[in-house]
Amino acid sequence: MTGKAFSSVWLREPRKATSPGRSREEIVRAALELLNEEGLDGLSMRKLGARLQSGATSLYWYVANKDELLELAYDEVWSDMVVPDPGRVSWRHSASALAHSMRQAILRRPWAGNLIGRMPALGPNALRVADQMRRMFKVAGFAGLEIDYAGSTLTAYVFGMTIPEVAWNAATADHSYDADEMRASVAKAAAQFPDMLERIDMTSYDDPQAMREMAFDFGLASVLDGLERRLVT
Repeated sequence: MTGKAFSSVWLREPRKATSPGRSREEIVRAALELLNEEGLDGLSMRKLGARLQSGATSLYWYVANKDELLELAYDEVWSDMVVPDPGRVSWRHSASALAHSMRQAILRRPWAGNLIGRMPALGPNALRVADQMRRMFKVAGFAGLEIDYAGSTLTAYVFGMTIPEVAWNAATADHSYDADEMRASVAKAAAQFPDMLERIDMTSYDDPQAMREMAFDFGLASVLDGLERRLVT
């Protein structure tokens, strides 16, 4: 029994433009505009064709289907990620800069959060980040498979912290909760848990963005501490 053949838009050469001014790059730019404005549900070949003033059918010359279009757009998210040269700065500085730029890249394009884990990251920008991250952990002193494990640990932390943040931002995009009312509701729900109630009156809850930033920094430092510990044992 043979499995399903793996396919990706990045595994073949891009087709040449069929008309002056039309290119895969132009299509990707228009797709990104739609995604940023309307999210994944707002992207369709019909809408994209209308934005480019061409029929949806003509777009299939450049991409086989919507998933291939999303692959192209997804790679642009990785273009915003930065990995400072670990030969010039400490590996922890490089890893921290990557983690923060990765989080911001996803927050700027929240639709990307729904593609992580289900869309192959084989584009040139994603591979650049992966290659630079491998070098970063190699310079740090990791070797063999531990280079890959360190990379997956860092990215799993960033994705795990950022994707729920994206989901919350989407859920509250059309309204904001009253801080006092929310505290009262949580206090009622947690009435049987005194340790939790002790934290509800934290004044920093009035600035949830600041809380998320502090939580991300704390967790990131803890992850890097753990990775660094492995280098000296």
